[in-house]
Amino acid sequence: MNGPEITFEVAPELRLFVAHERRQGRTAVTTDGASTLGHVVESLGVPLTEAGQLLVDGAAVPASHIPGPGEFVQVGAVRRPQQVPGAPLRFLLDVHLGTLARRLRLLGVDAAYESEDIGDPALAALSARQKRVMLSRDRGLLRRREIWAGAYIYSDKPEEQLRDVLGRFAPALAPWTRCTACNGELTAADKDSVSSRLEQGTQAGYDVFAQCTACGRVYWRGAHHARLEAIVTDALREFGGTDGQAPTG
Repeated sequence: MNGPEITFEVAPELRLFVAHERRQGRTAVTTDGASTLGHVVESLGVPLTEAGQLLVDGAAVPASHIPGPGEFVQVGAVRRPQQVPGAPLRFLLDVHLGTLARRLRLLGVDAAYESEDIGDPALAALSARQKRVMLSRDRGLLRRREIWAGAYIYSDKPEEQLRDVLGRFAPALAPWTRCTACNGELTAADKDSVSSRLEQGTQAGYDVFAQCTACGRVYWRGAHHARLEAIVTDALREFGGTDGQAPTG
C-alpha cells in the first residue's frame, strides 16, 4: 500500500491479532486510498467478526468507510453480550471444536458440528444457508464473506471456550434437553420402549431414560453423570438458564 497514511489503534482485547510491533498503542498505517476500512482492519490481522465499533476521529463509521489522509482510527472489541439479529441463535462449529459442541449441546444450545473437515467454502456456505454463527479458531475461515455471522474462539481449552461463548452470546440454557451426539432434541422414554438398546446391567440398574428424537440414542444418569452435572451446575451458576431434568447417560 502506498496511499494515505492513517493512525490506527486497536482495543487491548484485539491486539493478539496484529503484528507485535503494532500492539503498543497507536501505530501508523499506509493504505492504498481505495480499500474500505473493513479491508484495512482485516489486512492488519483482525477478523471483522471480532471488531466492534469503528471510530474515525471519534465518530462512528461503517466498515465500508474509505480512510482518508491523517485519520485516526480506533477499532473496538465486540460488545458483550453480542446481539445476533435476524434468526434464532444457533451455532456451527468446525472440525476442531468437537468438545465445545458437545458441551453446548449438554446445556441445550443448538450447536451443529462437522466431525470431518469439509473445507472452509462448505462451512461458510452452511453457515449462510442455515443462518448459524460460525465458531472457529481459523481466522481465514472467519474472513470469508459468505459467513452469516461468526466468532473467533480465543482459547484452546474447552472450559474456557465454553465460558467465552456463553458470555459473548448469552444463549438460553436448557440442560439435558439436547443429544450431545447429533444435536437432536431429547424426550422422556419408557424403559420398555428402549430396552432393546440397553445392556443387561443398564436395564437392571436404571429406570429413568431419555431418547433422542433424531438419532434414537438413549440417555440415562450413568457413571459419568457427576462430571456432566458439574459442567451444567457451573454454567447455570454463572450464566443462568432453565435446569431441565432429562437424564443424561
